[in-house]
Amino acid sequence: MSVRHALLALLAEGPKYGLQLREEFEARTGEVWPLNVGQVYTTLQRLERDGLVEADDTAEPGPQRGYRLTDPGTRELADWLRTPPDLSSPPRDELVIKVLAALRVPGVDVRDVIQVHRRALVELMQQWTRLKEDAGTDLGLALVVDAELFRLDSVIRWLDAAEGRVRRAELDPPATTPGTTAPARLARRLGARR
Repeated sequence: MSVRHALLALLAEGPKYGLQLREEFEARTGEVWPLNVGQVYTTLQRLERDGLVEADDTAEPGPQRGYRLTDPGTRELADWLRTPPDLSSPPRDELVIKVLAALRVPGVDVRDVIQVHRRALVELMQQWTRLKEDAGTDLGLALVVDAELFRLDSVIRWLDAAEGRVRRAELDPPATTPGTTAPARLARRLGARR
C-alpha cells in the first residue's frame, strides 16, 4: 500500500490538514488499515520536500497545518494510478514457503500442513463474509472486503492445487533436469514472456 499516493489522492479533493488526512484515509479504506498520525506527518514532510504538496505557511507546524496538492503532485498521482503494479515475480508468500519447507522436513505430512492452513483460511473467509454483511452502504469497506475474499479464495484454490500435486508426485515422482535450478528455470520462463 502506498500511503504517499493515498495522501496525494485525498489532497486532490482540496486542501487538508494532517489529522484530517489520517481520519479520511481510515474512513475511505473501511477502517481496515489504521494509519499512524506520525506516519502521515512524516509522509507529508517528504511530499513537501519533493515538491508534490505545499504547506500552508500561515499556520504553525502541527495538527492544524494545511497541505495542498501541487501540479507535480497531480502528475505523480495520475502516473501512479495508471501504472500497473509489478507482479512479474512471485512474492515471498509465507504460506507457499511453509508448504515448500514441509516437503523437505522428515516426518511431516505436507497434506496435514495444507489442511491446517485451509481450515484457518476458511474460518477467516467466514469472518470477512460476516463483515461484508455488516458493511451496508460503505462502498470503501465493501470493496476492501471483496478484495480480501477474492484473495483468500485464490489462496485456498492454490492449497487445493498444491495438495493435488503432492498426491500425484507421491504416485509418480517427477524427473528433474540436472544442472538447472528451479529459480533459474522460472526466471528464464518469465523472461521469455515479457
